Amino acid sequence: MKKILVALLALAMVFTLVSCNKSSSSKVLVGVSMPTQSLQRWNQDGSNMVSQLKSAGYDSILQYANNDVTTQVQQIENMITKGCKILVIAAIDGSSMTDVLATAAKNNVKVIAYDRLIMQTPNVDYYATFDNYKVGQLQGKYIVDQLKLDSASGPFNIEIFAGSPDDNNAKFFFNGAMDVLKPYISSGKLVIKSGQKDFNVVAITSWTSATAQSRMDNLITANYANGTKLDAILSPNDSIAIGIVASLQSHNYGTADKPYPILTGQDCDKPNVKAVLAGQQSMSIFKDTRKLASETVTMITAMEKAQTPETNDSKTYNNGVKVVPTELLTPVFVDKSNYKSILIDSGYYKLSDIQ
Repeated sequence: MKKILVALLALAMVFTLVSCNKSSSSKVLVGVSMPTQSLQRWNQDGSNMVSQLKSAGYDSILQYANNDVTTQVQQIENMITKGCKILVIAAIDGSSMTDVLATAAKNNVKVIAYDRLIMQTPNVDYYATFDNYKVGQLQGKYIVDQLKLDSASGPFNIEIFAGSPDDNNAKFFFNGAMDVLKPYISSGKLVIKSGQKDFNVVAITSWTSATAQSRMDNLITANYANGTKLDAILSPNDSIAIGIVASLQSHNYGTADKPYPILTGQDCDKPNVKAVLAGQQSMSIFKDTRKLASETVTMITAMEKAQTPETNDSKTYNNGVKVVPTELLTPVFVDKSNYKSILIDSGYYKLSDIQ
């Protein structure tokens, strides 16, 4: 009798192990490709994605490409080879994915563009992002409100920066802001002393802080060295803003006689929130990456069940080959007046993170 019980228990253990292995191996594998670890926001995006995928029962591969297009393409190829059934891609260069995503399609791999639209390919299924045009509008409106352009006589001096030309979002940010600011530029209430306002002239490749700092140095030397006041600077994101702040500091801004100009940003990176609290940067756009990860995982779950994910924009985001169904989240601005309720009370940061 004991021998029979032992044999039954052994069979039960084998069955349990087989069942567990079958369950584990049946999990859908999701590849998450992020552009770089050099910026705080992408580290948070990657961490949020892996955490929420795990909570939803998915296995994942997360890789960062160090802002190198070839590396990102190779990493995505490896994800396909390793059996990823869904890819979540924040592309370094939105137009560099055509061939690798053709390979993905041949292997029945679904693709979600994450916060950056993937261009010139039919093989991107959905796009999860924030309302990037709205980001620019918020930045432009902040400048309008802070300078009181609708009531003050002016004129006020402003300089314009834009993001990286290979990032499709950069043009949405730029157009959103400029559509707000153009009437005041046309009327002469806002003056661009350098005359530099075309996207291709003011764009900062790879969103690099050092490049932004160098350009700001040149703008100050050429246009503001004689004491001419600089009232505002449109910066599309925080990495560019931090370079601008460094330039302003090196030119002795931040005194009663030479105050910091109004300066916009985006992402609410910790150093930039500190700069906002110190009065060096005026505001930053907050895009809650926890919510973006959550929406992306919701899309993945629908796709895995052969359902159509819910999206709220089916017209705006044309990648040159197709209009990509998009889920847009709403950004908000953060400054000294509201940072605590938005960043601290929500649990996004601890107060000690930004002190």
